[in-house]
Amino acid sequence: MIEELLPHTHHAEETLRRSIVKTVSYRLAILILDFAAIYLFTGQIKVALGFMIVSNIYTTLGYFFHERIWDKIKWGKIIYKKVA
Repeated sequence: MIEELLPHTHHAEETLRRSIVKTVSYRLAILILDFAAIYLFTGQIKVALGFMIVSNIYTTLGYFFHERIWDKIKWGKIIYKKVA
């Protein structure tokens, strides 16, 4: 498995702060991509801005809650014990 090739590369639990920073950085990238795609298809800045704003409000919340729910699921996590 990939875990054997890359041992100790992932922690068992994320902090709320980390989830928020990941959410914001991801959404900034998506904002740019959404605007570019809609603008390329329509050629209208107002349409691209409107779509970008509306879609990113609900998808940001969806992503954040998706991350927090998956952080609670133990399946697929490897918990490492600290060796003193």
